[in-house]
Amino acid sequence: MKISDVIADMILDMFDEDTPTVQIQRNDLAAKLGCVPSQINYVITSRFTPEQGYRIESRRGGGGYILITRAASKENALVSLINSIGVSIDEKNAKSHIYNLNYQGLLNDKAAKMMIAVISDNNFKGLGSETKNIIRANQLKQMLIAYID
Repeated sequence: MKISDVIADMILDMFDEDTPTVQIQRNDLAAKLGCVPSQINYVITSRFTPEQGYRIESRRGGGGYILITRAASKENALVSLINSIGVSIDEKNAKSHIYNLNYQGLLNDKAAKMMIAVISDNNFKGLGSETKNIIRANQLKQMLIAYID
């Protein structure tokens, strides 16, 4: 298991049903895991994004901390992602969003596999990249909306 997965799992384990916000000390967590603080930053900025239903607040300095607040519900997290997609998305970013939703338990394995298959470049042969990305964004949004219901 990669250190980034270990860090993400540890942060996710800090959340519980009654606590939508966790506070971490970046240096303390890095020392506990035997990694550098920048790895903590990387995981937070790549896996705990607004698109994935998280809000990050940080305070720098000696007593600094990072507050991570999770969306109140799965639906709120998915709506946040839908609203952030825009009119166009490339295959790499679309897959990344799907993998992250699946990793966080917001999307089951079967739905994730189906969505990956639908947004694949293989389905858009003969189309220009701009057209592919516009269609892919629309498809991804519609699949996420359908998954909310």
